[in-house]
Amino acid sequence: MTQKPLNSVCVYCGSRPGVDPAYIREAAALGKGLADAGLRLVYGAGDVGLMGSVARAAQQAGGETFGVIPQHLVAWEVGKTDLTSYVVTETMHERKKVMFMNCDAVVVLPGGAGSLDELFEVLTWRQLGLHQKPVFLVNTGDYWEPFMQLIKHVIAQGFAEETLLGYVTPVPDAAAALEGLAALQS
Repeated sequence: MTQKPLNSVCVYCGSRPGVDPAYIREAAALGKGLADAGLRLVYGAGDVGLMGSVARAAQQAGGETFGVIPQHLVAWEVGKTDLTSYVVTETMHERKKVMFMNCDAVVVLPGGAGSLDELFEVLTWRQLGLHQKPVFLVNTGDYWEPFMQLIKHVIAQGFAEETLLGYVTPVPDAAAALEGLAALQS
């Protein structure tokens, strides 16, 4: 399977800001960078936490935004209705499917259980050969180091092949993720 041209990037990230101000800065840098590169942001349609930061930065830079949110989270995550496209789904499963089907690559910023769920799902789908979309982990402040150690542990204990490590690309910051996305287009 060949990588098709990148038009849209799905960003999984926290609906909270986290404790390190660098998380918000990197989210904003990623949103602006996607817009500057002419890449549509696909994300969870929230206007809070890292989600809100990445979307507002993309919008301020003139980028296209595609948000998907389940009805039960519209109030909680403050559904951002001023996006280029705003889709409300019935369930979380539909949200994840619509987001993933509308992207060519995935970038994962720090986040909580929801972001981990999304990351594990796309990682599992890749392991099963259901897609070949690149997945970048923005490792702000070494946030994703425990995750990478867990993946290595899973492999060491015989529950996955070494290839699992190659399905995610940790990068130190948003700039490196944007460089990685740009390299895929050349």
